[in-house]
Amino acid sequence: DQRLARSPRLMTAFDRTWSETLGLEGGFVSLSSDPGGATRWGITAAVAREHGYKGKMSALPATTAKAIAKLAYWDKLALDAIAEIDDKIAFELFDTGYNAGVETVARFFQRSLNLLNREGTDYKDLKVDGVVGSITVARFAALMRIRKTAGGIVLLRMLNSLQGYNYVSKAEKNGKLESFVFGWFLNRVT
Repeated sequence: DQRLARSPRLMTAFDRTWSETLGLEGGFVSLSSDPGGATRWGITAAVAREHGYKGKMSALPATTAKAIAKLAYWDKLALDAIAEIDDKIAFELFDTGYNAGVETVARFFQRSLNLLNREGTDYKDLKVDGVVGSITVARFAALMRIRKTAGGIVLLRMLNSLQGYNYVSKAEKNGKLESFVFGWFLNRVT
């Protein structure tokens, strides 16, 4: 039954996150000021081609974009494991990675976890390498076990702060990006 398939309780964390992110991305966009070039559903041409899509970007199906997003963003950030611990953090990592890059958001995550470990008392520092693997997930689990709900709140604020700073820095370095700043802060830094 179609209605059951769409039930929020039966949707995966990725499905829920994808639905929210898709609402921010919209359809086909091709702006000369966008360094990502032509995009559809937030997937750039480069990412689409890297994952085997050969058609026109304006015709990229949402189902193909979703499959690419799962592989290129969700899975690369180990977000199934992160969502089991805290789905708000998984959403934030996916959405920021989708917009600013997987390695960028992974570094934000690792830097934040290092700053929240009470000088190594709660858990050892991570190597900030931009790769979310089992060690990063374990450090996140330790933070949440020790700091509970407050740990997630503070981590989310740190991730948003780093995301906002990243957008400001990019726009200051490349004036063409100023046209995106309002939307980034309205829709993404929350």
